[in-house]
Amino acid sequence: MIRRTALSLEQALQKARHYCGYQERCHREVQEKLYSFGLRKKDVEQAMATLIEEDYLNEERFAIQYAGGHFRLKSWGRVRIRYELKQKQVSDYCIKKALSTIDEEDYQRTLEKLAAGRVELLADEPNVFARKQKLQEFLLRKGYEADRIAAVLK
Repeated sequence: MIRRTALSLEQALQKARHYCGYQERCHREVQEKLYSFGLRKKDVEQAMATLIEEDYLNEERFAIQYAGGHFRLKSWGRVRIRYELKQKQVSDYCIKKALSTIDEEDYQRTLEKLAAGRVELLADEPNVFARKQKLQEFLLRKGYEADRIAAVLK
C-alpha cells in the first residue's frame, strides 16, 4: 500500500494554480482537489481565499463559460445547464448571470435545429403520437423548457 504524504500549503497552492489555470473550475472542484492533496480544513480555506484573490478562481466566470460551452457544444437547454450548475454548488446569482449570456435567437434556433434533426431520425416511427412523444422526451432531456418544446412541436 502506497502512503501519500500531505503536501505543504505552498506546494498545494502551486498545484491548485496550475489546476485552475488549465481550465475554469468551480469552487467545489478546487476544494475537493485541495483536500485530495491532504490539506486540513483551515489550509483549504486559506488556499481558496488566495486563489480567489489571485483571480485563479472566479465562480461567475466559471458559470458563464460552462453555460456557453455546454449550450454551444452539447446543445443543452437552460433547464439542464441550471441543474448541472446546481449540482456543482454554484450560487443562484452566478447561474442566473450565466444563463442570461445565452443569446435568445441562438437558443431558439438551436432548439428548432435539434427538433428537425430528431424528426428525421424518427421518420421510421409509424405512430405519429409515439414519434411526437419521443421527440418531446429528447428535447426535455436536453434541458429545454416544456412551453418552448410545445411551440416547436406545433
